[in-house]
Amino acid sequence: MRLPFMKKYNLDEFEFSQSYLFFWDKIERSHYWLNNIVTTAKQGEELDGRLVSFLLKDPINDGGQWDMIVNLVNKYGLVPKEFFKESFSSKKSLHMNAIIKTKLREFAMELREKVKANASDEELQATIDKQIAIIYNIVATCLGTPPEKFTFEYYNKEKAYNSFGSLTPQEFYNTHVRPLFNVDDKVCLVSDPRDSNPFGNLYTLQCLGNVVGGRQTAYNNQPIETLMKAVKDSIQGGEAVWFGCEVSKRFERKHGLEDLDAHDYKLIFNTDVQVGLKKADRLRYGDSCMTHAMVFTAVGTDELGNPTKFRVENSYGDKEYNKGYLLLTEPWFREFVFEIVVDKKYITDEVLEVFKQEAKVLPAWDPMGTLACPLCSKE
Repeated sequence: MRLPFMKKYNLDEFEFSQSYLFFWDKIERSHYWLNNIVTTAKQGEELDGRLVSFLLKDPINDGGQWDMIVNLVNKYGLVPKEFFKESFSSKKSLHMNAIIKTKLREFAMELREKVKANASDEELQATIDKQIAIIYNIVATCLGTPPEKFTFEYYNKEKAYNSFGSLTPQEFYNTHVRPLFNVDDKVCLVSDPRDSNPFGNLYTLQCLGNVVGGRQTAYNNQPIETLMKAVKDSIQGGEAVWFGCEVSKRFERKHGLEDLDAHDYKLIFNTDVQVGLKKADRLRYGDSCMTHAMVFTAVGTDELGNPTKFRVENSYGDKEYNKGYLLLTEPWFREFVFEIVVDKKYITDEVLEVFKQEAKVLPAWDPMGTLACPLCSKE
């Protein structure tokens, strides 16, 4: 999204405000979670049952799925970073999240008791509205209050002055960003090789989302080769690719290398580690899941045009690795990449047809939902 905007307006540097979407995600995800509490209570789910226990264990965190970003951008738009900058709690969200989690659990008890007392839907909604007002105050105190309107002024590479505004964040996105990068044109493909989830099918997860009534979190399950080709085609078409992976496995942090040969465990322990199970079995036995999202920005190919390595931009700043970039190899991609987001134009009609299916609902605790997990929170 940032790159086509910079190209269009001939900018040397530019960033969208991450804190802006971060702010609204906290509000919307809290609202979504409280509605799940009401729904599960009405369904008769026990407090100590697996589903409610799962919801209460981690009510809110910083991880997420692509469809959640789409919901936020479509509802709230975007702002340049200068109009809603980083704060202590946007960089280190652990304590803010802990406060929100405590309040949400408190609110959950109140809502479950009201459901038990046969409160009307109107009364339950009024209660949620009051609770969200409290959450809003907490988040606004920690992050600041987002702008309602702004005027964007800038100098391009030729030092020519330009401006546009005054605009709402929604107007800014719809007028100046959407024609260059329409979030609704991007689709999510996953590669889950478990026999229980055949390729060529659409999946979603119970209770996974961030905006009530928003876009469903949808996983189009395809062989890993389909994902790899889509990444290559997208990069060669000039578009970077967002992806989810298990970042810590076979990761040589000092030099920023993701490769199956990055560590030789067998030499030291006389037994293999992390690849002793197949990818599907690691998912089934709890030894693998998505833990981090990054961006593919370049691809290297062999003489036949097959991908052999990828350049990856991480979100930890330019002081780590090679100015913030990693090298990820094709074998590592096969084992530890699970999810990508690309434009529809890089996907075949056959794969796109899968999105017309009714999604099979996976349980809330399924490992395919763990990109929105506690591991993703910033300390």
